[in-house]
Amino acid sequence: MSNYLSQNWLIDRRHALKALGSFVSLPLLECMVPLKAAAAEKITATPKRSAFIYLANGVHSLNYQITTAGKDYQFSRSLKPLEKHRDVITPISGLHHPGALSHHHNCISVWLTGGKLGPSDRNTISVDQKMAEVSAPHTRYPSMEVAITQDSLAWTADGVRLPAMRRCSEIFASLFEEPKGGKAVQRRALRRKGSVLDANLAEVRQLEKKMGSADKGRLEQYLTSVREAEIRTRRADAWLDTPLPVISEADRQRTNRDIAATRAGDYFRTVYDLMVLAFQTDVTRVATFSLGGEGDAISIPEIGITESRHQLSHHGGDFGYMEKLTNYDTFAIEQFGYFLTRLAETKDLSGKPLLGTTMALFGSGMSYGHSHGNANLPLVFAGGTDLGLKHGSHLDFNKKAASFQGYALGADGALTTAHYQLCSRPANSDAHMSNLLLLMAQRFGVEIDQFGDSNQVIAL
Repeated sequence: MSNYLSQNWLIDRRHALKALGSFVSLPLLECMVPLKAAAAEKITATPKRSAFIYLANGVHSLNYQITTAGKDYQFSRSLKPLEKHRDVITPISGLHHPGALSHHHNCISVWLTGGKLGPSDRNTISVDQKMAEVSAPHTRYPSMEVAITQDSLAWTADGVRLPAMRRCSEIFASLFEEPKGGKAVQRRALRRKGSVLDANLAEVRQLEKKMGSADKGRLEQYLTSVREAEIRTRRADAWLDTPLPVISEADRQRTNRDIAATRAGDYFRTVYDLMVLAFQTDVTRVATFSLGGEGDAISIPEIGITESRHQLSHHGGDFGYMEKLTNYDTFAIEQFGYFLTRLAETKDLSGKPLLGTTMALFGSGMSYGHSHGNANLPLVFAGGTDLGLKHGSHLDFNKKAASFQGYALGADGALTTAHYQLCSRPANSDAHMSNLLLLMAQRFGVEIDQFGDSNQVIAL
């Protein structure tokens, strides 16, 4: 940001609270931060970035699980593509989300929130959005949400799921292309939209007096959506006068395209390239990418997988499906490895490799899809070495439990089906995934001592 930006969009927090009524509690938002203060912080602070990648329906646990803790671990069959990244990754075993244990269909919803989602519960803010609160004053966009299906990983403080983009050309255009019709046309459209939002709020305030408690609950979510739309509109208006980053022709050809559904790998890698480009040009510092929801993750025809991931994960003991699920796991992990390679070889605006300042978390909110087991979550934590993180070991919270009797190995040294019990009931009840999310939030610069259902911060 620079001084030539107009600041007429700044709003006073007290005024915002008064205008939006008592149903919405506003934190300090980016539209309340003076631009000069944000610019000064941007110059002195080292940018920190985070990416979260979700794999639906867990994994084929017998071929995924690493059974040796510490630095001398051997990569499992599914994780083999990450062996070349050993020094910058930490496979993690034994974590779980207590709030998801009895509600398996909510696994993707609580993966980044650590919330409890029963029939009457509302979700809580996701860790990526807590991070976005810190980084938003310095970037054109607070965060980037990509999902193959409608299930974004990002949730607001009021439990509203943020919308996600899917088509690569649309993602590229939204991040790096000038608005159609020019800036003046775009600004008029944004301010018309702002006027409509203001009118909606005025009308809602009149209706509010006549509402019962149930309707007021629905109104709260509506006001949250309106408030966030207003913030995005004001941000877009303020950033119109800031030049867009210059994109090389090679990067443009790599990312500004639509990929056929029959080439899943091309699509995955293009999304990863878009995330790298967004981090490199500092248009955002927070990104989420869902490879599909629990019921609708795509197939991968290019490697002979025509079934959906949901279908493969509910294999019923069918060996052919189990083998395909392992191949799917390995394929998805290989694409994540591509992302790490691109982060390592791409330098940010200060000339440092992106991987050093980027924390990347890959995993699932379910462990064993066939029984909907969601303990012992499959997780790989990578990057962020410039933020003080140390990798190179398998961090195994199963083995930290006094009651853990060891992995269920057969005479041949391979895991047996008894291992599935560990995927349904945590060996270590204190090993919450929110402890990892808390670590990531703190390293990002979020000043909190607890996140979700965390009970301590993981040391790494």
